[in-house]
Order: sequence, then structure tokens, then C-alpha cells
Amino acid sequence: MDRSMNNLNKRKAKAMMLKAFVWLCGILTVGILIYILLFILLRGIPNINLKFLFGEYNSETLSAFSSIVATVQMIVLSLLISVPIGVFCAIYLAEYAKRGNKAVKAIRLAVDTLAGIPSIVYGLFGMIFFVNILGFRTSVLSGIFTISIMILPVIISSSEEAIKQVPDTYREGSLGLGATRLRTVFHIVLPSAMPGILSGVILAIGRIVGETAALIFTSGTNVLKNPSLNLFASQRTLSVHMYMLASEGLPHSRNMAFATGSILIIAVFIVNYATTKLAGRIGRLSND
Repeated sequence: MDRSMNNLNKRKAKAMMLKAFVWLCGILTVGILIYILLFILLRGIPNINLKFLFGEYNSETLSAFSSIVATVQMIVLSLLISVPIGVFCAIYLAEYAKRGNKAVKAIRLAVDTLAGIPSIVYGLFGMIFFVNILGFRTSVLSGIFTISIMILPVIISSSEEAIKQVPDTYREGSLGLGATRLRTVFHIVLPSAMPGILSGVILAIGRIVGETAALIFTSGTNVLKNPSLNLFASQRTLSVHMYMLASEGLPHSRNMAFATGSILIIAVFIVNYATTKLAGRIGRLSND
């Protein structure tokens, strides 16, 4: 009896220790995140004004308007290229490919390899292929194609997992009612998997916004005084703008770098919040 009680007490003590360790790790993670956010926002937000957001770039304002325009271009056009390719690839892997198919193994190997390649290698590839061989020069267009390749593994993996999570009863019910397989995929499976797909899109947006190394080699570091939607112009994104300001080492440039970082954090938060709400709403509609 005493031995069983001792074993029970030991198990309870171990469980309490593990629980305390889990809570400690969670608190530490949240604490680090809060510290980083406050460290950047408290130094950056006081330096944000209308001239910095929408003014003309000069040595005094160091305006981020051109970089904001370039970043929006990069996000929208990269997603327009990579999301359809990634989702259709995921549909093939999850719905049509047979198990043990050599093509499936090759695709998964390619996806895993692309996911593990450092961004600087993507930048070198983009500089050689898009900038030099295809003749796009150092431009937003070269950066868009390079980033599109970078975010493909994220979209393919998340979309495939989301599609696999859809219950087979949905497919069986649709096919039993006479719907074709293609119609079942696009009208039943995809709407149900949309929240998971949008989660992958959120991760992709985060990588686009935060990418620096690859874009320095492809889209360049120029700042246009009058930003335009010209895809063949060389423009720096917000992350590159922040890097260039921070590397100058001057107090004013450093303050503007914190301001640019604050804009990035706020923009990512807004995009994540809006996409999460949209994913939840789509999920509720699909369940209804």
C-alpha cells in the first residue's frame, strides 16, 4: 500500500513538474514576443508621421512610401502566381495521385528541398535567371518571380494538409449524389479546406513581408521619389528599406529603421487578423 502511494505521489510530482515546465516555456515565449514588439514599437511609432508614410524620399524624411508601394505589389502579385499553382499541386497530391507514384515522390522531394533552401540562394538564382538570362533586370518583376518560388512549399504543404483533413464522408456523399470528382473537389472539398489554405497564405505573406536577402539581389535597393506601378523599375520593399536604414548607422536613420519595423509589425498584424477572421467565417459557412 505504501509503495503504491509512493509511486502515485511520484507520478503526481512528475506531472506537476512537467506542467510547470510547459507553463514556464509558454510564459517565456510570450514574454520574448512582447519584449521584441515593445522594443521596436516604442522606438518606432513616435517617428511615424504623414511625411514618412506618404512624403517624398529625401535625406530628412527618409520616406517609406515607395517601399510601401513595392511591398504591396510584391505581396499581391506573388500570391496571384503562387497560390493557384500551390493549391492545384496540393489537389493533385491529395485527391488524384496514387500512393507510391514516382511523380508524387518527386514532387514531395522538390517541395521539401525548396523549403530548406536558404533565401540568399533564391536571391542568387533570381539574379542569374530572371535578372540576367531573361533580361528582367533588377526590378520588382524579378523579385516577384523569385518570391513566388520561395513561398510555393509553404502553400503546397499547408493546402495539402488542409485538403487531407476534410472528412471522406463529404466526398462520398457528393459522389453518391451524382457529382463528378472535379465538381466534388471544387464545390465540397476546397470550401471545407479553405481555412487551412488561408493559414498557409498567412505564412506566405509573412515570408514575403520579411524577406530581405533575396530581394536585394533581384528587386534592388533603389528608392523612387515618385513611386509607380512599373514592374520593371528597381524598388526596395519595407524590409529592405529597414535594412538599408539600419546599416547606415546614423541616429536619424536608425530611428526611421525602427519606424519601418513598426509599420511592418502593424501591417502583418492587420493582415493576419483579417485573414484569420475570413478563414473562420468561411469555415462556418462551409459547415452550415
